[in-house]
Order: sequence, then structure tokens, then C-alpha cells
Amino acid sequence: MVYGAAKEVTDLLSTGTQYVVRTHPTSRQMSGRLVRKTLSFSKQLEALKAASAWGDWVYNLTRPVKTLREEVNDGQRRWQPHTPAMAAGLTDHAWTIREVLTGVVAPVRQQH
Repeated sequence: MVYGAAKEVTDLLSTGTQYVVRTHPTSRQMSGRLVRKTLSFSKQLEALKAASAWGDWVYNLTRPVKTLREEVNDGQRRWQPHTPAMAAGLTDHAWTIREVLTGVVAPVRQQH
């Protein structure tokens, strides 16, 4: 689900579905709960929600994505890896799993 003015969202994401279509195989690779005919396939909605939330946190905060890296050429390395959260300006470093597990996140209240 994407929030914001329709024009702003369209400008950022375009009108295609390529962003959503690309995330589906990544999600299936990260979680057996999304793959049919496996022993770990989710039969309970709460387990699926928890596994999906965990996968989102890990992917966005801990995993550098090659297409998001920035060229630095600082003499030691050519590229600075970036996670999706870093690219969005939400954090300044790739988190460790320990940070994800022990970090405190304030809940966002949604208006209905």
C-alpha cells in the first residue's frame, strides 16, 4: 500500500508494476512460508504476518542491494553498499541482526 498524492507517487514509482513484481520472488526466496508445497508453508495468518514483517525488516535494514550502492572511489573501495532503508534516508548504516532484534521502534498510529 502506498500513501501520498497520486502525482507524487506516480512520479516516484511510475505507473508500472515492476517494483511490486520484483519484490515477490525476493520475498519467496527469503521465506518458505510463501512457497506452496513446502513444509514451512504458512497455514495460520498470524504466523504468515509475523514472518512477512520479519522478512521486511531484515531485507530493508540489513541487506545491501547492489543497484542502490553509491560510487565513492575513496582509494580503499569503489562502492559504498546501501540497504533500501539507507537509500530512503531512514538510517545511515546497514543494521546487524542484533540491532534489528534489540532496536525499539515507536508504533505508528493509523487513522481509519
